Amino acid sequence: MKNFVLLLFSFICLQSSAQLDETQTGAWYMLFWNTQIKDGPWGFQGDVQYRNWNIIGDLEQLLLRGGLTYTPKNSVVKLTLGYANISTGVFGDSDAKSFESRIYQEALIPHKAASRLFLTHRFRYEQRFVETQDFRTRYRYNLFVNIPLNQKTIEAKTVYLALYNELFVNGQKEVGNDQSVALFDRNRFYSALGYAISKDLKTQVGLMRQSTDNWSKNQLQLSLHANF
Repeated sequence: MKNFVLLLFSFICLQSSAQLDETQTGAWYMLFWNTQIKDGPWGFQGDVQYRNWNIIGDLEQLLLRGGLTYTPKNSVVKLTLGYANISTGVFGDSDAKSFESRIYQEALIPHKAASRLFLTHRFRYEQRFVETQDFRTRYRYNLFVNIPLNQKTIEAKTVYLALYNELFVNGQKEVGNDQSVALFDRNRFYSALGYAISKDLKTQVGLMRQSTDNWSKNQLQLSLHANF
């Protein structure tokens, strides 16, 4: 009976994926936050993301993520150990969902390449516990680029260009139930216009192009970035 249920769920997902409308723009609504504990090296960071296959209503993912951060003394590198809970829906009218728990470690390395070119490298390693699949891992590298347009630095009332490109690579090819995946998982390219409401509160509106082996799709992104 259990195998029949798993087979039925896989069939529903495959059917929904086959009908994915790549021309339909989706939308992700996101909150990113981080805080330091007084002036010490420890802090917390996290994000909440409500992702839709369409502008709103057709759930792609609900992602809740948070972690403990550590910045070594006399260093700009920020290290994070965190956990994420993800609910994933399928494209279309189906209400079917799958669930994932994820542990991750990451390193953020910011630096300034020119007078108005602010770069951040993010290396992330994930341990993924996906429903109906064997334990799996994934490697991610993201290059963020922020370019202030009306000021030399990003501070209150700054308008800036925000870009990133992120590459995902699977750690395993076999994922259970005699299924296999490519080592290349996906790539995301993002471009946006940002505005600094204050030094510690920014917002961005942009478009992200997500590409996998099977499909590519545009996603509108609206995000709020807060430092406490």
